Amino acid sequence: MPRESSHPVRHRLYEILERSSVGDPLIHAVHAVLVGLIVVNVTAVVLESEPTIQESYRGLFLAIEIVSGAVFTVEYAARLWCAPEHAPWRHLKPWRARVTWALHPQSIVDLLAILPFYLAYWDVGGLRTLLLLRLFRFFKLARYSPGLTSLAGAIASERRALVACGIILLGTILLAASVMNLVEREAQPDAFGTIPRAMYWAVVTLTTVGYGDVVPVTPLGRVIAGITAVAGLVMLALPVGIIASAFSREIHRRDFIITWSMAARVPLFSGLSTGEIGRVMQYLRSQTCAPGDIIVRKGEKAHSMYLLASGEVEIMLPGDVVRLGPGDFFGEMAVLKRRRRSATVRAATPCRLLVLDAEDFHLLLETNPSMRRHVEEVVRTREDRRSV
Repeated sequence: MPRESSHPVRHRLYEILERSSVGDPLIHAVHAVLVGLIVVNVTAVVLESEPTIQESYRGLFLAIEIVSGAVFTVEYAARLWCAPEHAPWRHLKPWRARVTWALHPQSIVDLLAILPFYLAYWDVGGLRTLLLLRLFRFFKLARYSPGLTSLAGAIASERRALVACGIILLGTILLAASVMNLVEREAQPDAFGTIPRAMYWAVVTLTTVGYGDVVPVTPLGRVIAGITAVAGLVMLALPVGIIASAFSREIHRRDFIITWSMAARVPLFSGLSTGEIGRVMQYLRSQTCAPGDIIVRKGEKAHSMYLLASGEVEIMLPGDVVRLGPGDFFGEMAVLKRRRRSATVRAATPCRLLVLDAEDFHLLLETNPSMRRHVEEVVRTREDRRSV
């Protein structure tokens, strides 16, 4: 069967919902509203658990629930409709792409987040416990937070190592409980008379919680308890270290991909090979700017060219102001032609720049003849453009 044609409205809606363009003000506004609504919902659920607050602001909580339920329902329906626009599923029939999307873990979270809106006011007492599902709206934040997404990716990538840590922890719990059962069962039969009873103590000790409601009383039992407590520190440090390392790698990988894609989009570098772009990236350094900071000043020597990773800058041209956003670049022609800057550039918002120093850039050209030929060809085609 022929696949339905791409719908421009659907594609635009997909861009907005999936934040495919970080420089679009409408996308920023939509995501800010959704994140704010999630925060309001979670706050309302927490406050409603206090009877006096719930009674005093019943109308407000009801309004929040109605508005949130409606907005999240529309969001869910829109994402479901846009599922065929996702790159991995474009080869599928539309209905199959939507089914695939609906079975995705994040989509299931979205569904669980809107169910309370339809179930909360049914006159069936047992279903009122589903109001707790409103807290699932907190997990919707993962969709809008690159940091949470990276953390989830780090955990997923190290799932085998984490499962191994879990097995080791379980084995340690069983060993500690068995030994303590052997040592303490005569002195404290209620607490250590069986291995399952002793496992409670082992879990509390290994996790370093130490409630103190169950403690060994024999000298040997106390020695074992000390060893178990120290082992607990190791047991906790192991998965924490694994996740921290994986999270760091995930962040660096994401930054690497962003940097690579930005460098590859610059016309000066777009025709370079993978190896040549990799060499360019070795010379890039990061620079952050606060709003109002002057990045380059008109008339000064051109020491660097800049790629805008995040935020916005303004180019102060005579009689005009040009605003650049993430993915744009500036300063390359002045560096290539060894000219002075023809305009001042300042940061309009907090921004992060990727900087390629002029000396490094010219060194790259001297050591890579093919790169130099490509750059010279680009320069010839852009001679009539204003340099910055």
